[in-house]
Amino acid sequence: MSVDLSTWLARSALYVPGDARDKLDRVLERGADEVIVDLEDAVAPKAKDAARETVRIWLHDLPELDNVAVWVRVNSGGLREADVRAVAGAPALTGFLVAKTETVDELLDLDRLLSSLGSLAGVVPLLESAGAVLRAGELAGAPRVQRLQMGEADLRADVGITPGPDERELLYARSHVVMASRAAGIKPPIAPVSTDFRDLDAFAESTRELSRLGFVGRACIHPGQVAVANEVFTPTADQVDTAARLVERWEFAGAGVAVDDEGRFVDEAVVRQARLVLARAR
Repeated sequence: MSVDLSTWLARSALYVPGDARDKLDRVLERGADEVIVDLEDAVAPKAKDAARETVRIWLHDLPELDNVAVWVRVNSGGLREADVRAVAGAPALTGFLVAKTETVDELLDLDRLLSSLGSLAGVVPLLESAGAVLRAGELAGAPRVQRLQMGEADLRADVGITPGPDERELLYARSHVVMASRAAGIKPPIAPVSTDFRDLDAFAESTRELSRLGFVGRACIHPGQVAVANEVFTPTADQVDTAARLVERWEFAGAGVAVDDEGRFVDEAVVRQARLVLARAR
């Protein structure tokens, strides 16, 4: 199915190491709405240059895709520019996941670089420190930013958080990023990874909890997690039908209120929720 990648909400985003050509060759068949090709944490320091070249060749061999978004997670510091230059011109590239983003100035520099290369690539800042989370609103308003994403392993280490079974210790940070995204008018964030890829029941439960917080998809580190994330974040046929009728009535009314199937008044906030449902429909 062909979709508008600029407006859809990804239910799943599967990480794949940039130096694993065999995994790259199979990743588009795993059922994820997005893939995140990782040049950062998944690649050893001595393998960075080889991984960059592997990803450059793989990406430039791909045609422009209409059903999977392809992001590249680039390194921080001095390696970032080389990573960006290597793949910015690839037709299949959706954009860059910017590891360890700290300041708006970094994103402004990236915007200038991409503009100089003639690239329309989007940007997703990866928030991995207390400072980055607290600056989420500023980062969300930077050029090219499509959504925010959290890197909770680094965040926990930075803050000294030791999550319990329900991970309530991370509630403030998670909700703050959701709120900052909405306030900036960008796409809602997708939820952070879970490193326990064997317990899919636990993954499903935590994913449902993150959905209730306002996340609209989830990053995955293993193909087995993709189907679970897709199931949690895919609205039912009834939900899609109801949302479509609400939006249609709202647009037909052309006013501040409409009436739903049960004769109840709905306003713009309800219709906004309905549009989110439609953006996750597949």
